This record gives sequence, C-alpha cells and structure tokens, in this order.
Amino acid sequence: MGFGFSPFTQVHVLISLVGIAAGFVVAFGLLAGRRLSITTAVFLAFTIATSVTGFFFPITQFTPALAVGGLSLVVLGVAVFARYFRPGSRVWQRVYAGTALFAQYMNVFVLVAQLFQKVPALKDLAPTQTEPPFAIAQGVVFLAFVVTGVLAVRRATPVTTVPAPVALPAVTVTD
Repeated sequence: MGFGFSPFTQVHVLISLVGIAAGFVVAFGLLAGRRLSITTAVFLAFTIATSVTGFFFPITQFTPALAVGGLSLVVLGVAVFARYFRPGSRVWQRVYAGTALFAQYMNVFVLVAQLFQKVPALKDLAPTQTEPPFAIAQGVVFLAFVVTGVLAVRRATPVTTVPAPVALPAVTVTD
C-alpha cells in the first residue's frame, strides 16, 4: 500500500477501507432486515477509529476534514446508543439505520474526494474538485445514500425477544 504515504497514513487508510467495506455489508443487511451483529460491530468500531485517527494528523487550521470527523463521531455516538442501548425500540432502530448510513455516507464522501486528489486520471478530470466530474460523482453517491437511507429507515425493525416457553402442567405417572 506504500504510494509514498507515511505508515500512520497507511494505517488510517486501511482502517477507513475496512470500515467502508463493512459499512456496505451493513447497509445491505439493513435493506434485507438482517442485523449482522459482528459486521455491524466491525463497521462501527472501524468507522469510529477512522474519525479518531483523523485527528492525529498534523493540524494547523480548522479544515472540512476536521468538521466531517467531528460530525461523524457525534453521529456514530448516536448510532451506537440506538443499536446497543435501545435495540427493542422501533424508533431507535430507525435512528440507528439513519445514523449508521449517514456515517457511511460521510466516509464514502471523503473516499471520493481522496480519490479525486490522489488518482492521477481523476485529478486530471477535476483538479480543484469544483469541476463537473467531481460534482457528478458526489451527486451520484449522495443520491444512492438517500435512497438507501430512506429504504433502510422504513425497514428498520426492533430486536424482539423470544418468548419464554409456556410451562406445561406437571404430569405424574402412578402405577
């Protein structure tokens, strides 16, 4: 993964890519009504780690990246609360679906921006990221997440507990 990046940047990128990959699996799980507990934990942990490690880069001034990282941590805090502390509430599971997908959108938004900065062919298309190819790419990403988010929020279901088995009356056998 070299590409002339520092080891810290490489770790940050790897963490981000794992979070994004897990996030897509979680998004499909939300659409299918499946909880995917392990993948969800990986997604949340790695997405939180992405935002946290972003604050360890040299900071000389406030940047959009810092704003996205801070907003992401707030959104992820709500997602974790909804997912793990209010699993039986339909409203909170809708909140979870919306916040999880919004966090995923922010990661993908940053991914697209980084691709347009670092990949020569994309940088040639939009050197200042104000050109139509960049706007179109981000617009497609945004629309895809809006549609996915609306569907996932509508399909969100609370965790239901399995009812305890009904006790049968005791039967005694006599000779």
